[in-house]
Amino acid sequence: MNEKTTHFGFQDVPESEKAGRVRGVFGRVASKYDVMNDAMSLGIHRIWKDAMMDWLAPRTGQRLLDVAGGTGDIAFRFLKRAGRGHATVLDLTEPMLDEGRKRAEAEQMADSLDWVVGDAMALPFEDNSFDVYTISFGIRNVTRPQEALNEAFRVLKPGGRLMVLEFSQIPNELMQKVYDVYSFNIIPRLGQAIANDRDSYQYLVESIRKFPDQETFLGMVRQAGFEQAKYRNLSVGIACLHSGWKI
Repeated sequence: MNEKTTHFGFQDVPESEKAGRVRGVFGRVASKYDVMNDAMSLGIHRIWKDAMMDWLAPRTGQRLLDVAGGTGDIAFRFLKRAGRGHATVLDLTEPMLDEGRKRAEAEQMADSLDWVVGDAMALPFEDNSFDVYTISFGIRNVTRPQEALNEAFRVLKPGGRLMVLEFSQIPNELMQKVYDVYSFNIIPRLGQAIANDRDSYQYLVESIRKFPDQETFLGMVRQAGFEQAKYRNLSVGIACLHSGWKI
């Protein structure tokens, strides 16, 4: 029987290979990941992450699971807003977590933080464990995103909240074309200049184009069991926030 394939950027690869390839990409770029985020988005990723926190409105004492949490950006923001709480940062790639642990915020918040190597499709946590599940710019790298959403539903407590921040599709064709020119021409060059790694950033640009559009992904969120599922476009749809509740 032929093994199922999935996309790794614009290539088709066996499903069993994708996680290893993604781990390779993020392992290679980990030390320059935060600098590259600022360069690629002209710093706008910070505004998007703040918009995520505004909609999420963290409350004191909540337990967060941030999947594909990398260097801790979302966890740090969440804990600052909550005032008191706990965040578990889970990532497939140990070097990304290592970079997060080195950040000054990680030291200040050490008592409220866990760093865990793990897979979004098979979370190493009990059912009904967390108040909030977030994943930012990570779900498009998961081999089977629907399984990641199903797992999110499983580990959230009843009344828990899912929030996904991901690159998406611009509803205006002309603007999408302009954005494509920027993405395919500039971002891999930035990757070469800053991280000395053109190929990893070529993959990241391609992976954005392969990700489902807003309405399709909304259907996947609902399929996982989430209710009151909604989305908000950010920067005319370059990024999108999806929200859902486990009721």
